[in-house]
Amino acid sequence: MDLATLIGLVGAFAIIFMAMMMSGSLSMFMDIPSVLIVIVGSLFVVLMKFSLAQFLGAIKVAARAFSFKMVTPTDLIAEVVELADTARKGGLLTLEGKEVSSDFLQKGVQLLVDGHDADVVKGVLKKDLVQTLERHDIGAKILRAFGDVGPAMGMIGTLVGLVAMLANMSDPKAIGPAMAIVLLTTLYGAMLADMLCLPIADKLALRKAEEARVKTISIDALLAIQAGQNPRIIEEMLRSYLAPKDRAAKA
Repeated sequence: MDLATLIGLVGAFAIIFMAMMMSGSLSMFMDIPSVLIVIVGSLFVVLMKFSLAQFLGAIKVAARAFSFKMVTPTDLIAEVVELADTARKGGLLTLEGKEVSSDFLQKGVQLLVDGHDADVVKGVLKKDLVQTLERHDIGAKILRAFGDVGPAMGMIGTLVGLVAMLANMSDPKAIGPAMAIVLLTTLYGAMLADMLCLPIADKLALRKAEEARVKTISIDALLAIQAGQNPRIIEEMLRSYLAPKDRAAKA
């Protein structure tokens, strides 16, 4: 569980709800027509921008902002150096059945064990990496689309409310509900975009960068192992992916 995402999300909404409660009652900030215009309306508008499979898949991708387990680059380097030691002493076949930290690394190890040449190994793993990054991109694009559409639907709701209010100026009882739509649709649109969708999209961009780095380290390590390079040389080569402070810590 990513605590930063969870704490930020819960904290942001808690502050807003506390401010609403201090202003009176939460019920006065609830309006069904406003919810329909902004939330349901945004769902349908964003759905038009993407395929149904991409739209539904974005839910799974968005979950990575909250729960995403990945080996750290430092731990991965230590792991692949151990694999390199094993392969150097007994050959690539000794890696058969070796437990590793990720499915991606396992796929690469199996390619080495099966005796495929370097171009095949690199091609298969690079394609896997590209497909993974594309899924991240689509998920982030869908969330950013919600970030764009939400406030726009809020503005549409504001115009709907203004029309309803101006059309019923002679009926004081109709002005209040129309004014609620005017204000609350803007509020809902801003909350949907700035407190939920855009922050999660930014976190997915961070996850994408992290996964790209880890998988690139894995590819470089596997190709170096296949080439029979010295494990110490492999370790030094892979340290270039670490931040300077982490390189110093490993030295």
